[in-house]
Amino acid sequence: MIYKIDSFPGREIIVDGQKHLYFGGTSYLGLQTDEEFQEILINNIKKYGTGYGASRKSNVRFTIFEEVENHLVNLVGSESCVTMSSGYLAAQLLIRNFSSSEYKLFYAPHTHSALHLVGSKPYTTYTTLNIALQAHLDSNRKATPVVLLDSIDFSGCNYPDFKQLKELPLSNVILIVDDSHGIGIVGNNGGGVFEELIELRAKELIVCASLGKAFGVQAGAIFGGKERIRTLMETDFFGGASPATPAGLATLLDSKNILAEKRIKLQHNIAFFLKHLKQREAFFFMKDYPVFSFMDQDLATYLEQGSIITTNFSYPSDGDSTKGRIVLGAQHNIDDLQMLLRQIARYNF
Repeated sequence: MIYKIDSFPGREIIVDGQKHLYFGGTSYLGLQTDEEFQEILINNIKKYGTGYGASRKSNVRFTIFEEVENHLVNLVGSESCVTMSSGYLAAQLLIRNFSSSEYKLFYAPHTHSALHLVGSKPYTTYTTLNIALQAHLDSNRKATPVVLLDSIDFSGCNYPDFKQLKELPLSNVILIVDDSHGIGIVGNNGGGVFEELIELRAKELIVCASLGKAFGVQAGAIFGGKERIRTLMETDFFGGASPATPAGLATLLDSKNILAEKRIKLQHNIAFFLKHLKQREAFFFMKDYPVFSFMDQDLATYLEQGSIITTNFSYPSDGDSTKGRIVLGAQHNIDDLQMLLRQIARYNF
């Protein structure tokens, strides 16, 4: 079912004048409706304006871009970083850079459409991906293989163990990873998966991410080596695109303490929910992660009848399977979680 709303949903969502608890979306830390976070953003809008439509290559340049990129480098553990106006645009800048005869692209199962070129398709399993990759390495030494994947694909193929990824011949592979659902939540201080994946010693590691989910600001970022990031920033694609809103980036920088507090609250909510969830076998979930996927589509309808709305729609296109997910956030309180748990306990799985 489609719900039309006129304000951003926090822990509650109003549909047809009726309040429901909302356990959906991607506002994992609940920043978009947090009053303290909003106040910081409002103050930064007054300083930096509502938006910035010029190129990063302009002769007049905001210093906040480099300040935030340096902060993100330290958080994530990469050599360098560049921000963009969205995670999708960051991914497209990356993939366009690798769409030449110098490279051969290999898509892991469930790779997000942001990293795709028109007509590209992911392999259905890591086994078939590995076979194709080995065949390419045996027959073609000119084109460097590039493996693309989502760090968190909600199927368990990758995060938290990356078991199947580790079986690939990574020393000969450029690895491009979309960490949009990981950064801000997983890793040291919410730094995402970069530090974990760099230990796999791929030929090269590049990570891109949306900053609009956990971090709550409309922006994207790419993390990698200094030379790679420099090359990306020299492209027409980067120079011709408007950057992320400076006020949003400044808010990310100014909200470090809030982010830390929200991550702690989120982990407490996850632990409480798991402790009291009696029907664990009905859900797929990952360690210390706030998303609980389910296959029984009637559950979403049942929860809605009890004034609880979850994520439940076909994604990324109407032809894809319906994604049913209960998403916990730092904005939820214990009463919210207990109501959700009671409703689940009453459902006939």
